[in-house]
Amino acid sequence: MQPLTAHPSGPLKGRARPPGDKSISHRALMLGASAIGETRIAGLLEGEDVLGTAEALRKLGATVERVGENAAGEGAWRVLGRGTGGLVEPDDVLDLGNSGTSARLLVGLMASHDMSVFLTGDASLRRRPMGRVIEPLSRMGASFEARAGNRMPLLLRGAALPVPIRYELPVASAQVKSAILLAALNTPGTTTVIEPEATRDHSERMLRHLGADVRVSDAGKGREIAITGCPELIGAPIAVPADPSSAAFALVAGLTVPGSDVTMTGVGLNPLRIGLFHTLREMGAALDIANLRTEGGEPVAELTARFSELKGITVPADGAPSMIDEYPILAVAAAHARGTTRMQGLAELRVKESDRLAAVAEGLERAGVRVRMGEDWLEVEGTGGPPPGLDAGTSITTHMDHRIAMSFLVLGLGARRPVTIDDGEFIDTSFPGFAGFMGALGADIRRSGEIRMAGA
Repeated sequence: MQPLTAHPSGPLKGRARPPGDKSISHRALMLGASAIGETRIAGLLEGEDVLGTAEALRKLGATVERVGENAAGEGAWRVLGRGTGGLVEPDDVLDLGNSGTSARLLVGLMASHDMSVFLTGDASLRRRPMGRVIEPLSRMGASFEARAGNRMPLLLRGAALPVPIRYELPVASAQVKSAILLAALNTPGTTTVIEPEATRDHSERMLRHLGADVRVSDAGKGREIAITGCPELIGAPIAVPADPSSAAFALVAGLTVPGSDVTMTGVGLNPLRIGLFHTLREMGAALDIANLRTEGGEPVAELTARFSELKGITVPADGAPSMIDEYPILAVAAAHARGTTRMQGLAELRVKESDRLAAVAEGLERAGVRVRMGEDWLEVEGTGGPPPGLDAGTSITTHMDHRIAMSFLVLGLGARRPVTIDDGEFIDTSFPGFAGFMGALGADIRRSGEIRMAGA
């Protein structure tokens, strides 16, 4: 356990580049391992989740190695792929730690290989259901043995003769969509996924970048993605932008701590990932976008957040797919806003690293913020000023969830009293060095009992 406390801070100032995008980092490694030749990756997120994916791919026969870093200190990586369908059966169990993305996408990648693989993870990952990927992958010919509720540990037996499917997602999910597309790589014929609402399209973009035939069209029931199986993917350079989900923590801190003015550089602005930024602007945020450009097939820009008087709004359900990971930090912004913010369509939060919907509601109530919660919605009543924070001696239960941990540390920076989280260890899964990153902007985040140095 690693308790951390965020103390009310003075103005946050400065420019910084957040870590590489986690979603793109996972996909870059997996698709590089499925390509022929070398894939060079710049700016890879070197958090525990992504490093776990790299280790799993090594066990599946790919060469994955760090070869240095660029001028900004970001990791430079090299993947020598095995080609479509070329992964080998691992000698050992694949332990995927805390990463649901690793678990669901790798299961998809392996499902069309004739191999048997045992998979597990930490206590949090073992609680997360895998049924939403097991069901379509079983239709493609894979078979699974899992604990009750389709939970890990599980045994995957990949399909010797995989078959293409046409699959309509019951719930919009980029992870489930991507798992099917990855399975389709080694499946003859055309596999089609229909999503009811558009979700992040990093997989589609990167598949095309490496040579796959991926076609996207509007269907009567939603967005249709079709991929032709058995392509010859060719290794190519991939530049990973800064993660908008990670940038969100510093940006919301900038909006809610009086006098703040912070800029996040090189942030990915994929159109299907920026729902939070549109929502914050609707709430009255002074959030500016500058130097919009394209790098590695993804739009990137600099984002500047200045302290703002926010107002409560209703966030409709159709916005959820473009900001599903950002609702915990949006709830923190809502705690500072004047009036009620109602967030709808949040069922997906129930099956993240924790039941994030319940965890957010529980944490806000403990910090003195009035909330109401339903099965798939949350209302936060802001007062237009700083939330109370925690009583001395109490802490927020993070449920081993990195986004819950970081969100409530940001809450503490703008609250009237400090906010302590029970365990910040899992922050490193997605944002290694988070406390130091925020500290460089002027935030006061310390381990329990640690004394802040003068001028720090």
